[in-house]
Amino acid sequence: MNQLSKVKNVLVTGAAGFIGSHCSKFLLEKNINVFGIDNLNDYYDVHLKEARLEQLKSFDNFKFTKVELNDFEKLKLLFETFKPEVVVHLAAQAGVRYSLQNPLTYADSNLSGFVNILECCRHYAVKHFVFASSSSVYGANAKVPFAESDTVDCPISLYAATKRANELMAYTYSHLFKIPSTALRFFSVYGEWGRPDMAYFKFTKAILNNQPIDVYAEGNLERDFTYVGDVVNAIYQILYVLPETINNAPYKIYNVGNHEPCSVKYFIQVLEKLIGKQAVINYLPMQDGDVPKTYADISAIQKVINFTPETSLESGLQRFVDWYKNFYPTNE
Repeated sequence: MNQLSKVKNVLVTGAAGFIGSHCSKFLLEKNINVFGIDNLNDYYDVHLKEARLEQLKSFDNFKFTKVELNDFEKLKLLFETFKPEVVVHLAAQAGVRYSLQNPLTYADSNLSGFVNILECCRHYAVKHFVFASSSSVYGANAKVPFAESDTVDCPISLYAATKRANELMAYTYSHLFKIPSTALRFFSVYGEWGRPDMAYFKFTKAILNNQPIDVYAEGNLERDFTYVGDVVNAIYQILYVLPETINNAPYKIYNVGNHEPCSVKYFIQVLEKLIGKQAVINYLPMQDGDVPKTYADISAIQKVINFTPETSLESGLQRFVDWYKNFYPTNE
């Protein structure tokens, strides 16, 4: 197994985002120089993104530039100036349901923007390209747990299709230009500083304010909820591990999940207990783009970095609820 002995400079895209801000902070605390980029779009509350950034700006080894992924000339200048050894690409237009109404946004960010990042990695001698994929690429896969060797040719949302396209494009660049590339398929990441469009965030807000919550498929959908702290620990460890070259491509895909799915119904019960209030539930049918269950086989990543999720659902949700009450003290 080839490994980077030392990493000094890391470029993190989506640094003002949920996982991106956690990842940046983790790296900064390891005394790694982090150059963060983000477009600070208004898909959700920009104030939340700016608050995440303020945390990062307290570190002397952090620099930030607001930039669009489609601004190729500016991206090239940033790569030329900062000279990152590793790129952790977490920027993307997120959300399954949003992709049904705003497909062009996904094409701009998740497709064109992704190619621009690949081009920069190609021309500026990046030693390792680590990027966010998603459990959504498995579609309605009937076999569980989901393994990286499973067929992923039938995405059931545009978001999932863009993430699978990212994997294919990265493989092509890895094959053609020998860019060591690692895709991380994240499973239902949750935690403090999360995205307001995520179910657990909306559930918490509604329960605290005695408002009804929309729950699909009678709450029987199952998700492999994975705490963000476990996710960023995996990112940090994997960025040192260069993928083996197979079929002339130094490329690898890993699942990053909790390996312990639970029903949305149980998830809500845990939230109710932590908040001390009962949810008012509005049951709705299953939505387009949703899948019945996600469940990560994490044996592959365990072999290379001994990855073992350490945070229970109860503990992770407690941290989120505590953060939420502190960040939104009036619950508005």
